[in-house]
Amino acid sequence: MCRNLVLVLGDQLDQSSAAFDDFDKKQDVVWMAEVAEESTHVWTHKARIAVFLSAMRHFRDQLSHDGFTVDYLELCDKKNPREPASLTAALETSLKRFKKKGFRPERLICVEPGEWRVRIALEEAAKTAEISLEIRPDRHFFTTVDEFSEHAAGRKQLRLEYFYRPLRKRFGILMDDGEPIGGQWNYDAENRGSFGKNGPESLRQPKRFKPDAITNNVIDLVTKRFHKHPGSLEKFDWPVTKKDARAALRDFIAYRLTNFGVYQDAIWTGEPWLYHSRLSVALNLKLLDPRDAVAAAEEAYRNGSAPLAATEGFIRQILGWREYVRGIYWRFMPEYAQRNTMGADRPLPNFYWTGDTDMNCLKDALGQTLEYGYAHHIQRLMVTGLFAMLYGVKPEDIHQWYLAVYVDAVEWVELPNTIGMSQFADGGVMASKPYCATGAYIDRMSNACKTCRYKPKVAHGPEACPFTTLYWDFLARHEKLLKKNPRMTMQLRNLVRKDKSELKTIRRQAENLRES
Repeated sequence: MCRNLVLVLGDQLDQSSAAFDDFDKKQDVVWMAEVAEESTHVWTHKARIAVFLSAMRHFRDQLSHDGFTVDYLELCDKKNPREPASLTAALETSLKRFKKKGFRPERLICVEPGEWRVRIALEEAAKTAEISLEIRPDRHFFTTVDEFSEHAAGRKQLRLEYFYRPLRKRFGILMDDGEPIGGQWNYDAENRGSFGKNGPESLRQPKRFKPDAITNNVIDLVTKRFHKHPGSLEKFDWPVTKKDARAALRDFIAYRLTNFGVYQDAIWTGEPWLYHSRLSVALNLKLLDPRDAVAAAEEAYRNGSAPLAATEGFIRQILGWREYVRGIYWRFMPEYAQRNTMGADRPLPNFYWTGDTDMNCLKDALGQTLEYGYAHHIQRLMVTGLFAMLYGVKPEDIHQWYLAVYVDAVEWVELPNTIGMSQFADGGVMASKPYCATGAYIDRMSNACKTCRYKPKVAHGPEACPFTTLYWDFLARHEKLLKKNPRMTMQLRNLVRKDKSELKTIRRQAENLRES
């Protein structure tokens, strides 16, 4: 007999999750499935497919080693020639197979999925099978979805800072006697440094995780099954077990946290990792507990091995931003995914899938994205995201691209970052203004412009930086809407100062950019 069938999704690889509460190894079964649809509903990067499948298989084997009964469906399983087309089809197939063997589970149990689409699909599958589905809260986070809803109730604006500060107090993180250590809640002003002309110094490469037999089998599978998908697997070295994730955390704390703060917004071509943690994929697959990451960073500050600004900046990304975007996602979905305040309607330029562009900053960011399935947050926000917003890409298109190409992408975190922060498509729910800038911002924060054929301060003509051309066009196209935002006053004043004939030339060049 099977009392409970515990459904474990690919981003829920945590034995301490609520799904395993009261698990009886004599009566209950864990169910996991690899389904091609989860790699094809967006045109997923090979590395993203591989990291999910490898982590899932490692987790399955650990569960089996620990005495759990695991019903696991692999892709390309010779025992299952009629491969289910979707996650729900896979579940329905398993339930039919169980029924033929003379038993059926009394109840399905899972933790809150990380995607609205998946939650609805599981609910429909349970309804079709006439089996109750119990969805349990995800204890991986510091807060719950309901707690964010309580925070949001009655507020006209949902700013991170007013969500983050109470969490610092509640959990006693970087606090002394009820006050923030150092007397400030955040140190953004100290965390906006750029590299000198010689670039980053004493740069130590992050710890690599050499693929084992399981991962190599997955790499072979992905190479054959998803050979037309974007990206490369040649340098695949992501953590795919809890042991790996903890080692990655120790490596970051020991060697990169110190410089993470001041250089977290800096870019240097050819250096994808810099001082960033590379922990987001482990956190989002639940291989690493965010409490462990936050505690390790705070300990580093308190023992004198990391500065306060760097420590607070890293902790805010986890305790603050990560919790905040999850709250936004579940409060406003599914309608949130369709928001398009700026009325953007252009298709995503094809070079996002190939990296074939002569804009150095984009070429570098897209190149490393295709090579590793990774780009750090400022490359996503102020290079790939900025260009898409200025160009006028339909928010749904750029959202699907981000979800497809980054190894750490799970919709609850990716979609709000794209729709809200990157594209300002939610009209200001998350960001107080659009993150729009000319090429001069990229020139200030990176070395990409030094060898680029375009000049970041030039707005029109053959040497004009497309970012700069599109920036002025963006302001002009949306002037009426942006006038309602007091934080855009200075930028709109600069627009008004533009000579009308010059602005006309700029806007014509912007349109030519889109057409070409």
